[in-house]
Amino acid sequence: MKRQFSRRAFLQTSATAVAGTCLGGCATGPHRKLSANDKLNIGVIGTANRAGADIKGVHAENIVAFCDIDDHFLDQTKDKFPQARRYNDFRKMLEQKDIDAVVVATADHCHAVATAAALHLGKHVYCEKPLAHTVHETRVISQLAARHPKLATQMGTQIHATDNYRRVVELIQSGSIGAVKECHVWCEKSLAASERPVTMPPIPDHIHWDLWLGPAPARPYHPDYLPKTWRHWWDFGEGILGDMACHFMDLPFWALRLRAPVSIEAEGPPVHPETTPESLIVRYRFPRHEHPLPDLQLTWYDGGKRPELVREGKVPDWRNGVLFVGDKGMLLADYSRRKLLPEKDFADFQAPTPWIAGSIGHHEEWLRACKTGSPTSCGFAYSGPLTETVLLGNVAFRTGVRLDWNAASAKVTNTRQAANYLQKEYRRGWHLG
Repeated sequence: MKRQFSRRAFLQTSATAVAGTCLGGCATGPHRKLSANDKLNIGVIGTANRAGADIKGVHAENIVAFCDIDDHFLDQTKDKFPQARRYNDFRKMLEQKDIDAVVVATADHCHAVATAAALHLGKHVYCEKPLAHTVHETRVISQLAARHPKLATQMGTQIHATDNYRRVVELIQSGSIGAVKECHVWCEKSLAASERPVTMPPIPDHIHWDLWLGPAPARPYHPDYLPKTWRHWWDFGEGILGDMACHFMDLPFWALRLRAPVSIEAEGPPVHPETTPESLIVRYRFPRHEHPLPDLQLTWYDGGKRPELVREGKVPDWRNGVLFVGDKGMLLADYSRRKLLPEKDFADFQAPTPWIAGSIGHHEEWLRACKTGSPTSCGFAYSGPLTETVLLGNVAFRTGVRLDWNAASAKVTNTRQAANYLQKEYRRGWHLG
């Protein structure tokens, strides 16, 4: 039976987790002081798929440990990193005292537990998106990082480091399309609906299934979950919204200086207790802080859904897109392209002189920050509110009502039902911090 969480319990468990973690973290002592030319000792949690790209991003440092629940994947690291120690349980790996920094590239349901443990032990953290699996976890991680300002953090929104995103931000913030009235973000990807498997095949010898489950509720092994399809299940992932929105919504968050919505509502197919929706539309309303304009509405679409402007043919039908609608025109962008619309109105347009400096690289920002204390562009102070906003979309969908969100108090103020989806229970032996 699902535990009924109260709003008071949400706040109390957040405060307890942060306080407990801080007390433990304060006892670990200072982290190793490094110069820009020194090499970090890095532990990597995850070795394949997305983790493979992260390993490539940090491979020039000293990778001293790998962790994976798949022995086949783990064995593949031996040729390039023969001296690194290998673990199946990241809790054991994190006890290795020579680790300065940790890369977290697990399935979503383990992101916060691994990240909190690393911060607790005084280690810098690079965590893949989304930062956490629930709003509660995200708030705890954000607060924990704030309590340890000397630890460098970065969420894996790699596109944030590209020149295209920088030029879009400059166009929006320089007023090229005037005051932005609304924003639409869409992603073509979809996940097919499915039911929980009824067969119970044996666990392969190379898979440590119980460790893969980690804090998630116990269930029998099935290849439907591994290695790539876990994202479709509420116990492990957050669907396409959790998978892709931190990348695409990062752009309006940055360009429009967004922080927290005041209301969230969602529509999609009937809510399934096990799996995420095939398609989803989420409407976020953000208060204006810098302009005397009505609240901004940002709408997310996935699974083939599109904004009306695209369906009417007024905007190109890109597979993925971020559309800013201003009172002087529109700007459409994706990872690598940007277009001012209507094109005829911007035929003689001169873009502003670039003022946002280029990135040295997303992983490189974090590595430098670990050594020198320089800032990162997607540290948890920024990526925490972004992730929290994204995950609130699924809370609205699963609750079935518009949510009124008070970010300061971390409360949904108009329905107690939302508390059931703001946080989750952990299996024994797994906790934040």
